[in-house]
Amino acid sequence: MTDSTMDGSVPVASSIESLYAPEALEVQQQRWTHLVQVFKESYGNKSPSFVARSPGRVNIIGEHIDYSLYEVLPMAIAADVLVAVAHSPQDASDQGAKISIANIDPEKFKSADFAVSKDGNVEIDASTHEWTNYFKAGLSGAIGLLRKKNQDFSPCSMQILVDGAVPVGGGLSSSAAFVCASALAVLRSNKVEHVSKRELVELAIVSERSVGVNSGGMDQAASVFSIKGDALSVSFSPQLHAEAIAFPKLDSPITFMIAQSFVAADKHVTAPECYNLRVVECSLAAEVMAAALALKLPDDASPLNRSLRGLQTAYFNSTGEDAAPNEQLQKMLALVREILPKTQGYILEDIASLLSLPASTLWERITAEFPIRASRFLLAQRATHVFSEALRVLEFKSLLQRRPHPQQSSEPISNLLPRLGALMNSTQSSCRDVYDCSCPELDRLCAIAREAGAYGSRLTGAGWGGCSVHLVPKDQVDAVRAAWVEQYYHVRDPGISEEKLKEAVVVSEPGPGSMM
Repeated sequence: MTDSTMDGSVPVASSIESLYAPEALEVQQQRWTHLVQVFKESYGNKSPSFVARSPGRVNIIGEHIDYSLYEVLPMAIAADVLVAVAHSPQDASDQGAKISIANIDPEKFKSADFAVSKDGNVEIDASTHEWTNYFKAGLSGAIGLLRKKNQDFSPCSMQILVDGAVPVGGGLSSSAAFVCASALAVLRSNKVEHVSKRELVELAIVSERSVGVNSGGMDQAASVFSIKGDALSVSFSPQLHAEAIAFPKLDSPITFMIAQSFVAADKHVTAPECYNLRVVECSLAAEVMAAALALKLPDDASPLNRSLRGLQTAYFNSTGEDAAPNEQLQKMLALVREILPKTQGYILEDIASLLSLPASTLWERITAEFPIRASRFLLAQRATHVFSEALRVLEFKSLLQRRPHPQQSSEPISNLLPRLGALMNSTQSSCRDVYDCSCPELDRLCAIAREAGAYGSRLTGAGWGGCSVHLVPKDQVDAVRAAWVEQYYHVRDPGISEEKLKEAVVVSEPGPGSMM
């Protein structure tokens, strides 16, 4: 993917054929027809002006390192969020815009109406965990962008109906898909004919943080930038960059299976002890290591403005060493072992002393935006995972990129897929044992899949529940699915329905990003 593609506009599609696999078109056509029908029923027989669509994603490799500004390798999936929209011109009165929002599942997601003042202020109470907060996050970000371009801008009124097919709490980034689709809907409704992909991603990254999570940026980039059929390499340093990575054309296609654990993993609820705490631990590890090395860390684009990637850059700028990226990461791992010896963790007072700060000042700083709860901070473990996972991403990407085309080589599939799978397995081990973001259910799904023939298995998304992703030989897909049904799903819920079993396991191909 070239910079010009990144900087291009979100595509406009006249039909849904380009969005979904041929075998899914009939079901998807019914879904879109139902969306329009319910919209008319909800809003006085009015038809939507357009539908904004953003997909979920599965992260193939590169877990919990985007907020440390390291490269990740996700792909968009077919499951998506649809935002159907009708809009009215800007109100000439002082009352501002009126927003009506409803969901295709009104029993679970209650309808709401709210006003937006003419100055574009959008109030979001992150403590309430309301589903409408995600729309408000996209709305706020879009208005902020439009007001930067025109300080007199005031938003139009909108009527919204949402249909989300990305499982909530499943680790497939339903929240980022919703925020991206919402921001896209607001921009288009307010006369932005050509919505910049880059601007959409950048505003969505910041906007989702208003919901209460220190998000890194991978989810939003994958939702917007993805190209059908390819993985997406997303890097964040020195600036946001996305590049399509083609999968090798092999006799037996590379197949990814996604399996739900059915353990809800809502990072916006568990964030203080899980996701947000990891963000803080990584940032503190960078600061403590920088202090020990007498380095000054510059502000960067990470959630807390201090990152392990920034530490790596500062260190090699200071030494003048000309080392390859993998050699740099190996050095950083060695420095972790040298500088952060307390594997039992550091209490706040220890860290404050190392940074020459009062403990109260440090606590106020790391909890200024989002709450956390911790008695000890496992700095060595978190930094070790980040640097080792960044190494695995480099190797995975290198394996994909150096494969010749079929006409140049007939090297068998067996030489590539086990190596890719081994990297995924190493990621799962690190997530389980070093980063502490797995759970017994995810571990079990991975073990069953490997025993049934998967090359590689790992959690995907924030962890602590949600989904797992598996690299599987095409001829073993049915065997892996059957093993999960017998050894996990029926054991966990003997009365599980066939409908829920169909939802539990998805064979995935890389899908396209945001569209209108």
